[in-house]
Amino acid sequence: MKHLNISIIGVPLDLGQNRRGVDMGPSAMRYANAVGRLEAIGHEVKDEGDVQVSAVEKKEPKDERLKNVDEVIQANTELASRVSQVLKNGRFPLVFGGDHSIAIGTIAGLADAFKNLGVIWYDAHADMNTAETSPSGNIHGMPLAVNMGLGHERLINLHREGQKVKPENIVIIGARSVDPGERKLIKELGIKVFTMHEIDKFGMTAVMEEAIAYLQSREVDGVHLSLDLDGLDPLYTPGVGTPVPGGISYRESHLAMEMLEDSGMITSAEFVEVNPILDEKNKTAEVAVALMGSLFGEKLI
Repeated sequence: MKHLNISIIGVPLDLGQNRRGVDMGPSAMRYANAVGRLEAIGHEVKDEGDVQVSAVEKKEPKDERLKNVDEVIQANTELASRVSQVLKNGRFPLVFGGDHSIAIGTIAGLADAFKNLGVIWYDAHADMNTAETSPSGNIHGMPLAVNMGLGHERLINLHREGQKVKPENIVIIGARSVDPGERKLIKELGIKVFTMHEIDKFGMTAVMEEAIAYLQSREVDGVHLSLDLDGLDPLYTPGVGTPVPGGISYRESHLAMEMLEDSGMITSAEFVEVNPILDEKNKTAEVAVALMGSLFGEKLI
């Protein structure tokens, strides 16, 4: 196993969606001993602290189609700069969310270093809405579209102009709640998606083997793992804002992380949507940290 110099960046942002509490996700994962677990594996870990997030008073949003857009942009702009700097320092960026809108900033920062970035989107949702297709106006349902260069220009051009990842370099794993506009976009762009149907039918081993081979065939120069805890079944991760029954199991998720570690292809990662207010005794954060253990090389024997 390669020993890494890991930098943790927390993003206590819960403004990309309606349910408050996910801003405490970074603290919950720290409390679940993320640093200690990674150090025990043999990695050098530096906690870089949290991105500053502006408080929002309860008020009518300026734009119902893009809720809290100013605050989301501000936090993601800082995050992008910090991720970029971590890479310049030769370190592995590990980002703790926060809602999934933070992927806009994470991937924008990665785009400074990787010109043909691959992305594994481990999630119950496709997160490929735009202001025009979103049923809610919540930006945490838009980050993958934004990173492909689709959506509002202020979001698309955050940190650096234009597209940050090519549609053909994306793999979605665990999808089971996809909006009509997202479904249309997936078909038009030919996005590689493994829904729960494929996982149930072929098994996680076959799905991960195909996902890894697919990205290798794209000759990507780095692969980012964006893991939303709602990708797992709510039985294992009750503390998420948008739970969808019938998800990936705890053991299947460990297997997926172990296979990614074996592949040696992951160059950055983020764990998002841990909401302690909705959780049971920090169970979801503990699952997140356990999966980090498998992703970073923890072995039973």
